[in-house]
Amino acid sequence: MRTLVAAGAMLLVVPAAVPAQTGAPASVQVPVLAHAVARGEIVGPDDFATEPRSPAQARNALAVADAVGREAARPLPAGTVLRAPDVIAPRLVRRGEAVTITIRSGGLAIATGGRALASAGAGETVRVVSASTNRTLDGVVEGPGAVRVTAP
Repeated sequence: MRTLVAAGAMLLVVPAAVPAQTGAPASVQVPVLAHAVARGEIVGPDDFATEPRSPAQARNALAVADAVGREAARPLPAGTVLRAPDVIAPRLVRRGEAVTITIRSGGLAIATGGRALASAGAGETVRVVSASTNRTLDGVVEGPGAVRVTAP
C-alpha cells in the first residue's frame, strides 16, 4: 500500500505538459529584389523592395547596404531574397578582355599590353597573357583593365 501512495503522490506533483508559446513572428519584413537582375549587373539601392516573408526564408538575407555596389553572380528573378553567394565583388577584369600589365620591381615599372584569362575583382589574383612575350603571368587586379605583376 505504501508504494501505491508514493506513486499516487508523484502523479500529483508532476504537472501536465503544456505546449510552450514560441513567440516567433509568422512573417518578417525582408528586402527582396523589386525586378529581375541579370548576371553581371551591378545591384543598386533602387533594385529593392520590402516584403513579408517567413523567418526561415529571411534567414541569412543580405542587408541592402551589403548588397549595393556588388555584381549579380547569376540571373536573379524578381522577389529573390539576396544571400552572400548571389552577389560578388564587381569584375574589373573580364576573361578575354585587353588589360594593361604593369610589372614592378623596386622603383622600376614596365607596362605592356595583354589579355585576361579569367575574370576577377579588385585585389583578386588573375592569370594574364603578355601580348609582347606570349608568357602567362599571375597578377593582382588594381583597377578596371589594370593588372599588377611583381617581378621575381
